Amino acid sequence: MKTLKDFDFGGKIVLLRCDFQVPLSKEGKVLDDFKIRESIPTVEYLVNKKAKIILMSHWKPMESGKKAESLKLILPEIVGLLKKDIKILDDCVGKKTEEEISKMQSGEIILLENLRAYKEEELNDDGFARQLARLGDIYINNAFGVSHRPHASLIGIPKYLPSGAGLLVEKEINALEKIMKEPKKPFIAVIGGAKVETRIRVINEFSKNADFILTGGLISHEIKKKNIRLENPRKIIFSLDDIGALDINHQTINLFKQKIKTAKTIFWTGPLGKIEENEFQKGTMVIAQAIIESGAFSVAGGGETVWFLGKNGLINKFSHVSTGGGAMLDFIADGKLVAIDALK
Repeated sequence: MKTLKDFDFGGKIVLLRCDFQVPLSKEGKVLDDFKIRESIPTVEYLVNKKAKIILMSHWKPMESGKKAESLKLILPEIVGLLKKDIKILDDCVGKKTEEEISKMQSGEIILLENLRAYKEEELNDDGFARQLARLGDIYINNAFGVSHRPHASLIGIPKYLPSGAGLLVEKEINALEKIMKEPKKPFIAVIGGAKVETRIRVINEFSKNADFILTGGLISHEIKKKNIRLENPRKIIFSLDDIGALDINHQTINLFKQKIKTAKTIFWTGPLGKIEENEFQKGTMVIAQAIIESGAFSVAGGGETVWFLGKNGLINKFSHVSTGGGAMLDFIADGKLVAIDALK
């Protein structure tokens, strides 16, 4: 897989696939800019290398049935972080789009409109991928958070252009491979959240080389209730309480802290309580602080986990915080992602 250092970007048009799927308020204000901030270093690198930069992304409301909205809602946040003018086009393909791009000068940035406005994007339509590829000279994937999606802008474009990984994708892969392939021992994984079905593969994969896996109340309860088979059950440490997964109790907190204190490598995904309510955030906060204080190489990820760390100013206290939720878990479970494989 090629990275940014493998290209000469001077005067070239670079199609940069980003992940700007960030939460918005009802008034259309960005509530959490973490994914956008993590994208910025790659854009700055390309500006410094005199590239002509085409930003591509999607943004889709979480509510089913709602149409993709304009990226004009997110543009002020990108401009504010880059401190550079960015022009947004009314479309992501077509003659007018091509004409506007043909006028670009080195170092300029254009944002294409929402890719998800076209159903062909999610269908990985080859014609749509070719239309997008016609806009540029080089394709760079900087959208780790959606790299498990087989969409046209992720796996279609690399068929037609020289392609590589952006700084964010490179950083994500390096951090996750470090904990999966060569973790310093003891290695502890903390698995919380609610979706036991999506986490069992990850628990089983971690159990191959982790010393212990600490599971939150709801995950623990679901594994026991459904008699789910675990590959290395002796490595699993269940929550000691069953209080409807609202939070972990004092006994569980002390047990988890004892294990975390010994660790040299820690992975964490999923809150350990109902963190959307302040009264049930204690367990998650104490475990987050314990991970930080351990001094271990620490990796955290998942939407709710990142939201919690961001809200409490803890993101920079971890060695790496992933922009991916499903993509991160798929990469851990399978060791690959379709959009990353497409770059090879």
